[in-house]
Amino acid sequence: MARRVLGGGGDIAPEAARIFVEESLTDYGQAKRRAAERLGLPTRAALPDNARVEAEVLAYQRLFGGADYVARLQLLRRTAVQAMKLLARFEPRLSGAVVTGAISDAHRVQLHCFPDQPELVDVFLAERGFEVELDERDYRFGDGRSESVPLACFQADRVGVDVALFAPEQQRRAPLSQTSGRPAPRLSLAEAEQLAAASIDSLF
Repeated sequence: MARRVLGGGGDIAPEAARIFVEESLTDYGQAKRRAAERLGLPTRAALPDNARVEAEVLAYQRLFGGADYVARLQLLRRTAVQAMKLLARFEPRLSGAVVTGAISDAHRVQLHCFPDQPELVDVFLAERGFEVELDERDYRFGDGRSESVPLACFQADRVGVDVALFAPEQQRRAPLSQTSGRPAPRLSLAEAEQLAAASIDSLF
């Protein structure tokens, strides 16, 4: 069911947040473009930065997410911990929206691993009964370069998990967050366990 636009007027960020959540998006750019169109703004209208939209997503979930949002975020975080334990030999780190809590129903767990060879993770998961889909994702780094990184994607119960397979030397070289433009968070297993155990209320 559609909700009112938080903040009213022609403010793109609150409308983008509503669209992001209600239409189960994972891309802020897509949400912002849809919001500008639905608000009747010019195609060249200035768009808010992703950090502003992320803040509005959290505000929207606080007002309207309710028990379903809390349960989904808890499930994602618990699944992240389980996947990190499974992949412990590859030094997994948790990244992405599961860390911040700014999720829609479409979000998957995002892990960064650092195998000597990417196929080691594929084989490891396949040997344990997981159906692995291989893909790639582009990541930007602080030096301005963009690199394509292999992905191993699998399902863990009701949650999708994407494992980005970085080279071992990239463990201390985090790609940039699409939200802040700063190095993306990379939580260790201990930090992910602490996050999973924390009250969702701490987000607000």
